[in-house]
Amino acid sequence: MSAPSTTIEQDAREIHAHRGDVAPGEIAVGVVIGRASEFFDFFVYAIASVVVFPKLVFPFVDPLKGTLYSFAIFALAFIARPVGTTLFMAIDRHHGRGVKLAAALFLLGTSTVAIAFLPSYDTIGVAVIWLLAIFRIGQGLAWGGTWDGLAPLLAITAPEGKRGWYAMLPQLGAPIGLIIASALFAFFLGNLSAADFFDWGWRYPFFVAFAINVVALFARLRMAVTPEYTRLFESGDLEPQKVSETLRMEGKGIIVGAFAPLATFALFHMVTVFPLSWVFLFTDERPTRFLLIEALAAFCGLAAVAVSGTVADRVGRRTLLGGSAVAIAVFSGFAPQLLAGGVLGEAVFMVLAFTLLGISFGQSSGVVASNFAAKYRYTASALTNDLAWLFGAGFAPLAALLLSSEFGLIASGAYLLSGAVCTLLALRFNRRLEMAAAG
Repeated sequence: MSAPSTTIEQDAREIHAHRGDVAPGEIAVGVVIGRASEFFDFFVYAIASVVVFPKLVFPFVDPLKGTLYSFAIFALAFIARPVGTTLFMAIDRHHGRGVKLAAALFLLGTSTVAIAFLPSYDTIGVAVIWLLAIFRIGQGLAWGGTWDGLAPLLAITAPEGKRGWYAMLPQLGAPIGLIIASALFAFFLGNLSAADFFDWGWRYPFFVAFAINVVALFARLRMAVTPEYTRLFESGDLEPQKVSETLRMEGKGIIVGAFAPLATFALFHMVTVFPLSWVFLFTDERPTRFLLIEALAAFCGLAAVAVSGTVADRVGRRTLLGGSAVAIAVFSGFAPQLLAGGVLGEAVFMVLAFTLLGISFGQSSGVVASNFAAKYRYTASALTNDLAWLFGAGFAPLAALLLSSEFGLIASGAYLLSGAVCTLLALRFNRRLEMAAAG
């Protein structure tokens, strides 16, 4: 068990003690706010990786190489994330959940704001590359520490027959974060001169990210001291365990769980980060218009995430995820042609892709978490989440852009197809594990 409650947790618990049990709907609000803040940070950095960093940090190479280098640094956060989970799980065990969340979100906010003050290569030379890499690693370490167990808590406290609906609620944070980030960058790109944008305009979304992190911290701490959360922690369902012990006991399930949503995460970057880089580098279209298309299409993704909850409650989460993988495989056959089809083709690509993404992403989290023993579920779910993002998303923009620049857009479709195949294989292997356990 972790150390006794910290002062911040005790204060929060006293403030809310008179309210009694917190309904799942209230927990959902805290979860959505927390996830939206994480994804807003994610997309602010991702967009900057395409429209800012190649010119600010890598002006000594051509735009394509600069974007590839930028995507390589983008991947560092996903490599650091499991390390962050290991570090902050230890803090959780010894100092409590409140200290862990406060420290992780402080690190995330500090790293994000530090990027906002990043000088240019012309000012300090190669040192700016090292600074960007350090700040990006800081973001990754912090994301590992922001795992709060609220999503499992939400699923556990959901009414019978509504598990799929409540499971999708945390996923709403992704399209919400993308909509806000895309709209902010579109506003500054569309209303500032190029000189002003690269001098100071691009920095404002990073300041906004810091402000949202502050709000998210209080929302998460509010939920982390609820009676439901406390009971589940004390019973072991939300108790942090040593990472080494968790890997030894649940390693096979963690690996399967990491590969199960691979199709979803491959599509995630094929519809958010990669197409922006392709349009920016290989067409005459201004990024402002594409960012607005992306923001509008994200509303379709938002609706599709909500629909996924209803569908999952009827057909089952695993069935929905498998069916989505098949649909993504089919989509990969004509997605490159749509993306290369001008503004209309891009719009159709974005709407179809976001709809597919919403359906699959809405149920992609924790599809095999029920296989974990209760004692290890909290830590195993965190590691599964980290590895899923690492394998499925960390190198996706880099790989897709590199392959497409060498072999054409058709290569991006092949990359997407490979993710769908991995998902179907992982789901099949997971079913075998369940059958073996039952036998």
